[in-house]
Amino acid sequence: MAVWDDVVGQERVTAQLAAAARDADAIVAAGTAAHEASSGEPGAAAERTGSQMTHAWLFTGPPGSGRAAAARAFAAALQCVSPDRALGGAPGCGFCDGCHTTLVGTHADVEIVRTDLLSIGVKETRDLVRRASLSPAGGRWQVIVLEDADRLTEGAGNVLLKAVEEPAPRTVWLLCAPSIEDVLPTIRSRCRHLSLRTPPVGAVADVLVRRDGIDPEAAARAARATQGHIDRARRLATDERARARRAAVLKLPLRVDDIGGCLKAAQELIDAAGEDAKQVAEEVDAKETDELRAALGAAAGTGGRLPRGTAGAMKELQDRQKRRATRTQRDSLDLALVDLTAFYRDVLALQMGATVPLANDEVGDGLRRIAGNSTPERTLRRIEAVIACREALERNVAPLLAVEAMTVALRAG
Repeated sequence: MAVWDDVVGQERVTAQLAAAARDADAIVAAGTAAHEASSGEPGAAAERTGSQMTHAWLFTGPPGSGRAAAARAFAAALQCVSPDRALGGAPGCGFCDGCHTTLVGTHADVEIVRTDLLSIGVKETRDLVRRASLSPAGGRWQVIVLEDADRLTEGAGNVLLKAVEEPAPRTVWLLCAPSIEDVLPTIRSRCRHLSLRTPPVGAVADVLVRRDGIDPEAAARAARATQGHIDRARRLATDERARARRAAVLKLPLRVDDIGGCLKAAQELIDAAGEDAKQVAEEVDAKETDELRAALGAAAGTGGRLPRGTAGAMKELQDRQKRRATRTQRDSLDLALVDLTAFYRDVLALQMGATVPLANDEVGDGLRRIAGNSTPERTLRRIEAVIACREALERNVAPLLAVEAMTVALRAG
């Protein structure tokens, strides 16, 4: 299975990346390291020879489009050491040591950076830049995959700019963000931009069946419900709790008949998001705490007490866990709002007589009830209310206040 098989519904992008990987392989084979070192910019040497390879790439696309998967696949192709290449095979076989270790995250020359916090700061970015300045241990490419480039603070972006502007020889930056506007103009102007689309529902269902062994009917239902979002579709098809939470969200439009119902629905939505964050914390926080205590020397014979001078490290971990819980709660709440938007999109489709498939046909009776008791204009206002709630949460408005304002607006239409 080639590395590109994980990039769903992005034929144009994979063709560009495959061509760049072939040119990158030719650069390595031709032994151009000395020339690139003198110029200080591997992309410049490649572009002078008409190559598709360059030193910095920016992958953008809507959530679920697979931009991080495309970046990882390209990183694997750059590190491919398959002997088939000598016989004309394309880089990115998916089976060799270079491809396999890159895809599982253990390759010595590939750094995959993702964050579960609200932002990426200056300190973390400086560490990343120092890593990028090293020569590749395997003699091919030093690849940095930054999956959350949109979460860089302004200071962190300025630190990264210098490294992208004057890259070390054989260093390749792969940045991922929802849109080109989420990255500093000075950084994106130095990157080759690849725009990914939302994958077709059929392609997502097919990959769930083929790669995850999910029942075809369940895969099709999950892909349709998430409108082509690969990760959400996989979770919806495999996690009973995710299906239960989504079912609860889809009942919300039927429960906002009065002010009391609006406020109660808002509180339940916030509580569900908090429960999500709590579940993640229970799975991760205890393990992290135990590992850090062991690393700091909290021996069992001392009653579990930490040595002197280590309280600061524990406090830093606790602060990080608290920030992660905040992001998890916001992400869970945002996911619920996306499902709510899809509900009203189906209502609008019914009101306009559109022939598009319904994303939420399992609640078809509720959709038809609201469609019949409302107008397209009111449905559009309700969609705008959900979008306004998402924007308010991005501006750090108190979640309960933002959701209460939304549910009241949904009632008014």
